[in-house]
Formats: sequence, C-alpha cells, structure tokens
Amino acid sequence: MLPRWRSLLRNIRRSVRYKVLLLVLLPLLLIVPLILGATIFWGYRLTYEQLFIKVNTDLSVADDVFRRLQQDYLNQLARFGESYALRTALEHGDYASIQQQLVQLQSTQSLAYLQLLDKGQMAPLPDASNARQSAALQIALRGQARVGLEIFTPADLRQIDPRLEETVRLPLVSTPYAYPTTRQQEERGMMLRALYPLRDAEGNVLAVLDGGVLLNGNFTLVDTIRDLVYGTGRLPAGSIGTVTLFLDDVRISTNVPLKAGERALGTRVSAEVRDTVLGQGKAWIDRAFVVNDWYISGYEPLTDSEGQRVGILYAGYSEAPFRNSLWQAVSLLWLLFTLLTGLTAWLAIKATGVILHPLEKMREVIRAISADEPQRIGKLASHDEIAELASRFDAMLELLQQRNAEISEWANQLERKVDERTAELQQKNTDLSHTITLLQTTRDQLVAAEKMAALGELTAGMAHEINNPVAVILGNLDVMIHLLGEQAQPVQPEIDLMLEQIERIRAIIHNLLQYARPIEPDELLRTDLNPLIAQTLKLVGYLHKARRVVFHTELQATRRVRVNPPELQQVLVNLIRNAMQALAAEGGEISISTADVSDAEVVINVRDNGCGIAAEHLTRIFDPFFTTKPVGQGTGLGLSISYAIVHRYGGRLTVESHVGVGACFSIYLPG
Repeated sequence: MLPRWRSLLRNIRRSVRYKVLLLVLLPLLLIVPLILGATIFWGYRLTYEQLFIKVNTDLSVADDVFRRLQQDYLNQLARFGESYALRTALEHGDYASIQQQLVQLQSTQSLAYLQLLDKGQMAPLPDASNARQSAALQIALRGQARVGLEIFTPADLRQIDPRLEETVRLPLVSTPYAYPTTRQQEERGMMLRALYPLRDAEGNVLAVLDGGVLLNGNFTLVDTIRDLVYGTGRLPAGSIGTVTLFLDDVRISTNVPLKAGERALGTRVSAEVRDTVLGQGKAWIDRAFVVNDWYISGYEPLTDSEGQRVGILYAGYSEAPFRNSLWQAVSLLWLLFTLLTGLTAWLAIKATGVILHPLEKMREVIRAISADEPQRIGKLASHDEIAELASRFDAMLELLQQRNAEISEWANQLERKVDERTAELQQKNTDLSHTITLLQTTRDQLVAAEKMAALGELTAGMAHEINNPVAVILGNLDVMIHLLGEQAQPVQPEIDLMLEQIERIRAIIHNLLQYARPIEPDELLRTDLNPLIAQTLKLVGYLHKARRVVFHTELQATRRVRVNPPELQQVLVNLIRNAMQALAAEGGEISISTADVSDAEVVINVRDNGCGIAAEHLTRIFDPFFTTKPVGQGTGLGLSISYAIVHRYGGRLTVESHVGVGACFSIYLPG
C-alpha cells in the first residue's frame, strides 16, 4: 500500500494531468464532505433539539395531568363532604351510615384509605391527633382543603391497613448507571393524600375527610397519563411513550418495559439524573439510559406537602426509531456524495486528456532536446490557447538554437571576469571585517575609559562637597549631645539613628573617594591569589553561618598577579556578599575557583546557585547606582567600584547568568 501512495505522489509532482485532476477533484473531496458533515451535524442537532422540545412539552403535559388528577381526588372528597347523605348522617349522629358511605367511596374511587377525622366533637370517629401528622393536615384542621404527596413509612401503612405494608414492599433491581446503594428493597409508600375540612353552619371545622391514593404499583395512574400524552399518532412506528413515578430514585409505578410483559418496577434512575433532579431540584431534558435502552427523557422533581423533594415524575419515548431514521438519511447523503464524486472524476479525466494533449507534446519535445535530439511539436488538431502556445514554443526553439551559440561564447568570457572580481572582493571583505572588529573593540574600550574617567571626576567632586556639611552636622550633633547631657535621654534613639545614618553617608563618601582615586603603580604588589582568597573567606565567615551557605573552593592558579591586595579583597567580599544575597532563604552553594588562563592571565570565578540575573539587567549591572535590591539594601556602587578597580589593574570583570540557575562573576587579571 505504501509504495502505491509514493508512486501516486511522484506522479502528482511530475505530471500536469494529475495536478489538474487534483485541482478539479480536491474542492469536491474537501468542501463537499465539509458541507455534508455540517449538514449532518446541523440535522443531528436540529433533530435532537426538536426531540428535546417535544419531550419537554410532554413532561409539562404529564405534570399538568398529574396535578389535575390530584385536584380531581380533592374535588371528589369535596363533593362527598358536601353531599346531602353525609351531612344528614352527621346531623343525626348516624355513624354507621357515615362508615358505610366512606367504605363505598373508598371502593369506587380506588382509595387506599378514607377516613373522617374527628376534631373533638364526634367521639365515635377517629381522633385527628391519632392520624398521620403533616403540615397539610394542620392546614386542613384550620379550614383549608389540601392535596399533595406524602411519604408513608411502614409503620404509617401498618396503622392504616396491615395489608398496605406488604403491598408496597418492592425488591430493588440492579440497574446500569444507577447510584450505588446498599438497600435491597423499598418499603415506603408514596401516597396522594387529599384533606377536606367539614364545617358546621357557623363555619367551624367539625372534622376532616382524609383520603389517600397509593401510587406504588398504581398502573392506572401512569397509564392514564401516558395515554393522554402519547396518544395514537403522536409517535412514529416503533417508538413507545412511557411515564414513571419515582419514590426517591426507585420506579414504583411505570409502564417502562423491563422485558416483554413485565414492567420495570424496582429499577432505579441513573446517578446523573438523580443528582440533577433530586440533588439540585432541576428538570432534566436530554438523552438518558432508561432500564435497558436509550430514551428521549424528561424528569422533574416531585415535592411533598412540606416542599421536600421526595420523588421524580418522568415522561419520555424510545430514541431508536428517530436514531435509525437519522442514520438512514445520513447513509443516503453519503451514497449521493459517492455517486457525484465518481461522475465528476470520470468527466474530469476525459476533459483533462483533451485539454492537456498539446502540453504533453511540449514535454516530449523538451525531453528530446534535453537528450540532444532535435525535435519539434508540429501541427496540432486543436486551435485553443494551449495549441497556440505550442506553436509559438516551436518558433521560440528555433530562435533559441540560433542564440545559444552566441550566449555560450559570452558566458565563457563573463565567467572568467567574474572569477577575477570575486577573488578581489573576498580579499577586501576579509580585510574590512578585520578592521571593523578592531575598530569596534577600540571604540568600546575608549567609551568605557571615558565613562570611568568622567565618573571618577564627578564622584571625587561630589564626595568632597558632601564631606564638608557632613562633618559640620556631626560636630554640631556632638555639641548638642554634650550640652543637653542627661536631658538628651528621651530622644537618644533618634540621636543614635542620626549618628548611624551620618556614618553611613561617610562610608559611602569613602567608597566614592576610593573609586575616584587613581591607583599608583608602586601600590601594586605581585600577589599569590590563593592565600588572599582563603583570607577573604575568613572575613565573610560570619555571613555564611547566618545564611547557611556552603562554600566550595578550587584554587589552581600558580601565577602571581600585580594588584593592591586590600582592594582586591574588597572586590571579592563584594562579589561574595552579592552571591549570598542572591541565594534562597534556606541557603545554597557558592564556588570560588582560580586558574591560569594563559601564560599572561589568571581568572578568579565566583559562582552561586541563586536566583540569577535577568537578561535585561546584564548590560547595566556595572553601571553606578544601578541596583535590583530593595530600597535601603544597597547603593548600587559595589559592582561599579569593583569594575573600576579591576580595570585599573589592566584586567576585566565579566558576568554570566541565567534566571533560576545562578550567576558567575569572572575576574581576569594580567600576570
């Protein structure tokens, strides 16, 4: 397979015919699939949007029907409560007749229970305080009719009728995607409880009619809702509409099939739907895996008379018929695309052969001429633009043959002259490059020397000018302390701070004077660097103990250098202090090494593994008064003074750094 693809790519690169075919077919093979894919995506999305809109409407209808059925039960109790027979029996205290009427209504309306609760005036009737208590019952006792869902525990059901406890017991069935649970069965009952207060002539509540419809296993209710929502002709063939009542997440009444002839009682809703509907109190409108198949589903929470979420109302229909219809449409589109592509490719191949025949003849002629075989295109049957181009190509070949001899001679002469001029230019370019490099180096050295000289004069003048008022301030401060005596105690901290700051100014002035003072040649001593560095490390010993710094030394220099030892120690101390300040709070490592670079030069390297120096700061790191330290922690003179000292020795101070890796300062000194 791979050699065939390589052969095809090679033909495309070499053949205009293949390129034209590719140019014709590529839009069809790229754009049409994109349009087809977009159409399929749009159709898929639109189809499912319509399905979700329908199931949302179905859920709304199911909810409305469910609420109407609740209101119907309440209305039946109201009609019964206001009936002449019941009122007559109440007036005459005929409790046997009342009980008979209650039994008859309970039987005809398929009520799980029906009772008349006494409010304390009709002793033979059940006492309201012994009935199942709820917020709805308390409202009914105050004279307002109520209907809603309530969850009855096994004890509540046993109190009403022992048979109800057994009726609602439902084993849980393992369901894919359901929320994990350790329960084995559902023993509670979901009751549609209607409460209607009976009043006397003065409007006082005498008793409350309390009737309940058990929804567990109540197939009549869910089938009625299904028939109203998914009646004949509302779904395509093969799709079934289903309605379910959930107690929490357990199906207690449903017409969703588990298998042929068996309803999916005891199965549970998926964990995702449970979290959305019961956990967040939101409706769910989407595809959902229902028992054993995918359904277009709508779920909404059911609340009891106290507003607590106790179950779910579901309405939905199977997705398979809609999905099959969608894939049939997609398959038909792909078939049409394949046929269209094949027909277009056949027409393109035929048309390309006719159009490109003159070009192929031109290619044959060019190949023959390349092989030194004289050949021409000759007369062509077609008279289009390409045929005209072929004719003019023949004429051009004749003219080119005539000019070829002349050009060949001119080219030989030109080549000789070009070779001569090229050799001259190469030599001049080499000389010019060397001169530019030398000028650039000299210019940099002159600029640096000029900057350092100007800066030395400026700092010397500034130091002398500042030193005089500082001496006056210090003298007057001493006089003031002497005159005040013990009276100066209250402001002694402020006086100490002033003295400290004056000493700091004097230290800065001293550094500036040292920086500005040129070194005399007789002050330079031939010094062995290794003992000097060892002595310097002792000077900074107290610093690295406080910062938990580990020093590594590798002192291999053998040549002596001409330096002023105290000044060089000042440079080393400054570099070591900067390295310590660059380390992390928990400490780090500093390496100091010396080595002979050549017969006339020695290098000292001070390397740390601290935070490093940003690239944009490297070009300014030796400028006076430039610092990256926080305010109050540096003057910005240390590195500039160090640079000047090393420069006066005829040496150089360089730096290499990477952020997060560390920095390395190198001092090169002449031997």
